[in-house]
Amino acid sequence: MDAVPCHGLRMTQTISLPIWAFVLIVLFATVTFASHFLFPSVRWFFRKRAERVIGKLNQRLQRPIEPFKLARRHDMIQRLIYDPEVTQAIVDHANKEKIPENVAFEKARRYAREIVPGFSATAYFSVGIRLARWLSKSLYRIKLGTFDRKRLEKIDPDATVIFVINHRSNMDYVLVTYLAANAGALSYAVGEWARVWPLSAVIRMMGAYFIRRKSRGALYRKVLARYVQMATRGGVSQAVFPEGGLSLNGLLAPPRMGLLNYIVEDFDPDAREVIFVPVAVNYDRVLEDTILIAADKSGTRRFKPSLLSIFGRVARHIGLRLTGRFRGFGVASVSFGAPLELSKYHSDAGSDLTEQLAQELMKRIADVTPVVGVPLVARHVLLAEPVSVPDLEAAVATAITHLKQRKLPCPKREPHEVVRDALSRLQDRGLLAESNGAISITKDGRDVLTFYANSIAHHFDAVAANMDEISAVAK
Repeated sequence: MDAVPCHGLRMTQTISLPIWAFVLIVLFATVTFASHFLFPSVRWFFRKRAERVIGKLNQRLQRPIEPFKLARRHDMIQRLIYDPEVTQAIVDHANKEKIPENVAFEKARRYAREIVPGFSATAYFSVGIRLARWLSKSLYRIKLGTFDRKRLEKIDPDATVIFVINHRSNMDYVLVTYLAANAGALSYAVGEWARVWPLSAVIRMMGAYFIRRKSRGALYRKVLARYVQMATRGGVSQAVFPEGGLSLNGLLAPPRMGLLNYIVEDFDPDAREVIFVPVAVNYDRVLEDTILIAADKSGTRRFKPSLLSIFGRVARHIGLRLTGRFRGFGVASVSFGAPLELSKYHSDAGSDLTEQLAQELMKRIADVTPVVGVPLVARHVLLAEPVSVPDLEAAVATAITHLKQRKLPCPKREPHEVVRDALSRLQDRGLLAESNGAISITKDGRDVLTFYANSIAHHFDAVAANMDEISAVAK
């Protein structure tokens, strides 16, 4: 293109341009217009819409969504990495590793971006809760065990509530989210297994934060600790699994102190109260039972199934649904134990507050662990194999009477209904066989039946009821 002298240009004169230059000019103009006029308007529209949604939600929720949870993710990351304690940890890390402080700062920023969620009230209540409800009710018959509604409703609305849950299955997240939907939005501590796209983005929108359970770096621990402490001081309702992972053998595992210790270290009795609510979950069928048992027998916690096996299970499940042969996985039961106020416990506890608190919470979880049909029948088959159906029904009836006398959560159906349903499910899986009127355990059944029986053993065995010995066995 020939150059045109500037002094000879007229406003109506035509200038020729290459196509690529014209496209770039139009593109830059579009982006400039959008960033200055369109995007702010769109953001304002969605922000106002989100505020209206949150306003309506807060009117029906027992615990309104906290402002801390609604802060922009970018702002929360900035607040976290510029926290004085994190800043000092950055300096210490730089000195220890002999690296520039700006390098250590970028490392802390990566940790913060990894941990901090990006909560979306629309995603949580419009999509997440509905999906959790559908998934829970389509797979299980949901039963509430111990549930003192009046006591839970009397919890100080300004306190930070932390649900402390035993970890039986990854369905625990879904089930508790569904049952606690009216209480408010829960923020979960989620392990590294979920840090895969696109699952990680969905989990962040649900308000969960990721933790590296095996990280031993002081800088990472400080960033995580400060986030947990900020969220706790901000009144965010949380859900934690003190066992630190799924139970591989059905027993309650000894508690890990990490998250609890962060909360205890920063607790101020004169500021916001922290209330722990023990939650116990149990199932007739744990979706991952054979995977967890195999991991336990191998002596490692590596139980990542192959994609092929996952697709195979999903395809089989869809096939059962399409042919009308899916009968559900039985009962999933949840119990809520007596709340524990940290301020009162803080004044009565000794020097090692975190360990005493953890043991007390695990004891309260054990006390309200629901007894459901399959674990109950599995226990009595293991005790008296081979056993006739009438004898099994009599033993289960005696056990249910014993549980009711102690006011423990147990099946409400008649003993013969509990036995027939559990036997049918275990026989369908090839774990039990019946011959000449006697029930016996198959070659592949003993480990699975033991896994389920372990979940309720502490209700019957005086030795197992002692939490120290439960923890020793679990180790």
